[in-house]
Amino acid sequence: MKILNKVISSVLLGCLLAAPVLGEEELVPKNEYVQYATVKLTSDTSHLNYNQRRAIKEMIEAAKIMDGLFWRQAYGDPQALDSLIDNPKISRYAAINYGPWDRLQGNKPFVKGFGAKPLGARFYPEDMTREEFEKADFPGKVSLYTMVRRDPEGKLVAIGYNDYFRPELEAAAKHLRLASELVEDEGLKKYLSLRAEALLTNEYQQSDFAWMDMKENPLDIVIGPIETYEDRLYGHRAAFEAYVLIKDLAWSEKLSRFAKYLPDLQRDLPVEAKYKQESPGSDSDLNAYDVVYYAGDCNAGSKTIAINLPNDEEVQLEAGSRRLQLKNAMRAKYDKILLPIADTLLVPEQRQSVTFDAFFENTMFHEVAHGLGIKKVVGSDVLVKAALKELAGTLEEGKADLLGLFMIEGLTRRGELPADTLQDHYITFLAGIFRSIRFGASSAHGVANLVRFNFFKEKGAFDRDPATGLYKVDLKKMAKATQELTTITLTFQGDGDYAGAKAFVEKYGKIGPQLAKDLERLKAIPTDIVFEQGPEQLDLSRETSKGF
Repeated sequence: MKILNKVISSVLLGCLLAAPVLGEEELVPKNEYVQYATVKLTSDTSHLNYNQRRAIKEMIEAAKIMDGLFWRQAYGDPQALDSLIDNPKISRYAAINYGPWDRLQGNKPFVKGFGAKPLGARFYPEDMTREEFEKADFPGKVSLYTMVRRDPEGKLVAIGYNDYFRPELEAAAKHLRLASELVEDEGLKKYLSLRAEALLTNEYQQSDFAWMDMKENPLDIVIGPIETYEDRLYGHRAAFEAYVLIKDLAWSEKLSRFAKYLPDLQRDLPVEAKYKQESPGSDSDLNAYDVVYYAGDCNAGSKTIAINLPNDEEVQLEAGSRRLQLKNAMRAKYDKILLPIADTLLVPEQRQSVTFDAFFENTMFHEVAHGLGIKKVVGSDVLVKAALKELAGTLEEGKADLLGLFMIEGLTRRGELPADTLQDHYITFLAGIFRSIRFGASSAHGVANLVRFNFFKEKGAFDRDPATGLYKVDLKKMAKATQELTTITLTFQGDGDYAGAKAFVEKYGKIGPQLAKDLERLKAIPTDIVFEQGPEQLDLSRETSKGF
């Protein structure tokens, strides 16, 4: 506990260290007023009974705790930061970004007194160097679930999340256990209990398997330390987050038939056999949900609109994955962002091909595609994400986008998707590239889309009319470019070729002068969304409901 108290104090103090002062004119992003569109997160709860409504409230309380833990991982004490800000608009902007760095502007600082965001956020000591870390040898060094700190002698040590954040995790576990007692679905009941235990033990695999076993649950929650994007130093450490979800039964029924094609689609990948030797689980789950609460990592900056979990490769290979499409959040981004982008940058004759169904399916198959490809470097037990280090997220997100289109084309050939909508997917895909590039260089999704834009441009996948500045998709060339880039990406992953991937990303992951001008034309369009969310946005008060 002596070590723990010391390192926690160092985190909070480190957040207040002064950096080069910005000029007053630089403090507020120029497009702060339009960068985020506000959306109410709501859902039809009329089919839920009283205990299910109470369970949602307990889940939201657990999610709120994840929010506070992510603050500590990403920045430190939010109240200490707020005390440095006397402008309510900047204060609100800091809350959206979980710190003084703009996540949609390459983590540029916007609060006076702060310099560059540490690559390792607060997962590592502020004074730690790469050389020191790489030479050090200590238990938990590359664990997903530890904070790296210094012991009293100054040596690096790893402290498990379950110890470092013990009081908060005990409180979250209590809320999950209360929710478990309220729900009727046995699968959800088991998962909530196991996830509560996992928060206190740092052992998440059994709860991941339990989450995979759930099939009929009308409610769901994704909670805990999950994604590693916040650790831009090494990508080793997972950040806390939570989503509280209500299943959309009608849309889920539409999606259920696609997962069985995963093994066939894996065999069809445009790479040598050695790069597709792994077999994805064919019982993977596709469902649509309304998300009613975001917290922590998933709520920071750009908002996730689909989920592909679990990340544990052993669970994926044995049980597959679950892909959750967040339909209400997706619709908000389509209406408020994607359509205005299409109207601004695409030729009029192709704008009608930007449809919600194509956007939904492109996003859905992106998540499905995370289960394709290869998880370990060919001929070794080294995980691809370990071999590619900080580039792993960018390559993986790029792979998923590309293989999503590959899957759509394959399912169209199999008659599972209508042939006359294939062009909608490609044209909507280009509009989506512009949307995601705006997430900035601090986002793996943003960099992946930038790489793809420049590669597609080089291959003639689209034309730009210099007179009007409008883009037009060449369907045949885009299909060919998609296949070529898919092969390159899967090969980098299968070979664990860090040097090759780094050179490729450096070449294509840049915003050229023309693209910069075109993105400037989008400045009046929101880049992303923020939420009004919580029990007050939902009808959770009634003790009875239809059907019960």
